[in-house]
Amino acid sequence: MSDVYVIRNQHGHYWGKSKEWVSGSEAKAVMRVKHEDEAINTLFELSSKDTELRGEVVATALSEKGEPVVEPSQVPLPNLEPEPVEEAGQANHEQAVEAAPTTEH
Repeated sequence: MSDVYVIRNQHGHYWGKSKEWVSGSEAKAVMRVKHEDEAINTLFELSSKDTELRGEVVATALSEKGEPVVEPSQVPLPNLEPEPVEEAGQANHEQAVEAAPTTEH
């Protein structure tokens, strides 16, 4: 019988205590719950926000340190920080202004 339940997505990442996906390489960062129905409810909420999510609730034992025994994902985590995106229209306008000849009256 398992001690806890964790949520794993289709890439092998685990839902973390910080409310974002973690690789599982640091077991202490993986969210774990004692009751399967609580994990199922969390997975349902996650999948309602992300329709591409293919997750599962996985039963796992606890290590001697009290951390879930999970296999770390081999798939790198996506870069979750949005990269600054300069609007193309603004950049083109600024370049056109710089390149335009000035006329003085």
